[in-house]
Amino acid sequence: MSGSPPDDQEVDVARIFGTDGVRGEANTDVTPEFALRLGREVVRALAVESSDRPTILLGQDPRVSSSMLAAALAAGITSAGGDVVDLGVVPTPAVAHLAAVTDAAAGAMISASHNPMPDNGIKFFGGDGFKLTDADEDRLETLLAADEADADSRPTGLDVGTIRHDHDLVASYVDHLVAVGGDLSGLTVVVDTANGGASAVAPMAYQRLGATVIALHDRPDGTNINLDSGSTHPAAIRDAVVEHGADLGIAHDGDADRLIAIDHAGGEVDGDVVLAILALAARDRGELVDDTVVTTVMTNLGFRQAMAAEGIEVVETRVGDRHVLAALRERGLTLGGEQSGHVIDLRHGTTGDGMLTAIRLLGVVADSGRSLADLAEVMQRLPQVLVNVAGVDRARLADAAAVEEAIAAVEVELGDAGRVLVRPSGTEPVIRVMVEAADETTARTAADRIATAVRDSLSLERPAPAAAPSTWDA
Repeated sequence: MSGSPPDDQEVDVARIFGTDGVRGEANTDVTPEFALRLGREVVRALAVESSDRPTILLGQDPRVSSSMLAAALAAGITSAGGDVVDLGVVPTPAVAHLAAVTDAAAGAMISASHNPMPDNGIKFFGGDGFKLTDADEDRLETLLAADEADADSRPTGLDVGTIRHDHDLVASYVDHLVAVGGDLSGLTVVVDTANGGASAVAPMAYQRLGATVIALHDRPDGTNINLDSGSTHPAAIRDAVVEHGADLGIAHDGDADRLIAIDHAGGEVDGDVVLAILALAARDRGELVDDTVVTTVMTNLGFRQAMAAEGIEVVETRVGDRHVLAALRERGLTLGGEQSGHVIDLRHGTTGDGMLTAIRLLGVVADSGRSLADLAEVMQRLPQVLVNVAGVDRARLADAAAVEEAIAAVEVELGDAGRVLVRPSGTEPVIRVMVEAADETTARTAADRIATAVRDSLSLERPAPAAAPSTWDA
């Protein structure tokens, strides 16, 4: 399980693993029985690559089901002869970083990220700190389906794995973040940790760099992770930033692999704007490889326009930070991200890291002497309207001539001042229609026109028409 970049082919199978590991309702979709089997099969998969006894780092977020699933996963790992180093409650990026800088064979994280408390999940990183590839996950799914773990194949005696706790490793992750950062003295920052995995370490890291930190939602009780807090619920941090007269706010999600920022006036600064600010700062320091940044197709057109004006090339990928990472590695680039606030900086990390991103952003504010609101003016966001069309046949989208015609007509009307994206969702039974335009009314009208064409052409309640020749690539 090397974590090396995936190839360009989609894996056309019914997958246990989604775009970010296994995720679902804890104890129904994601059960301790499944976690135990998964832990056992991870060790078997690692044995294909090396005869060495594998060590797997294990972290978790603080939701009530995490200890249950961590215990089951650790039992599976040790029953197959692997050793576990239990990191306790940590941010997901800490597991990735520590897997890369230690002799661990892999890292595992129990978390459902920004999902509500009843959910939980399991994700893995290779010994290089990168997320598993589709091929790695397919191998695990094959082993899980076979379930050949009979008693005769299990280790006994001294060959049974061990579990040890090592919280000093977590401290070394914070040391790594502090080493990357600069002097933040004079900045007052509100930090919302969503009662999640970064509740202890995020305020500590920013304080060590000199910032005055006002912590918000930093008292997890097992049930309140992401509850009306964090990057998906920014109202509370907006109010806190204004109330305290802070310079800015940083809101993480439950496992701290993303962020959104809030300027001093309460304005939201999302991943697109954060990435634009960091790209320009890196370019100005001569650190932006090939003056190129990687984003997904959902990134706002305003970002592309801003980068073009600055002479920075933009590479687009499919939605998902794993695709951003693959493009970065394939092209030898270092900086990319998503609108959701996942930002990857390969100079200092192997995955999206909200705390690392915050430290880099705070550094730009401190070094420039400019407010975040001022820095955010680097790009002007175009109104973006998204319509999800349900009850349609996603498989027929590429052959829908009427949809192609509607898209073409809208694109002519918008010209260079807008953009259209129509794609089947990878996670829901819908077709997503996204339109950007100079004003919201234009974007809404255009999106509704295309959505109507999708609904009329692809409704599951109508018989499928004969496929018309089409060159449109959905």
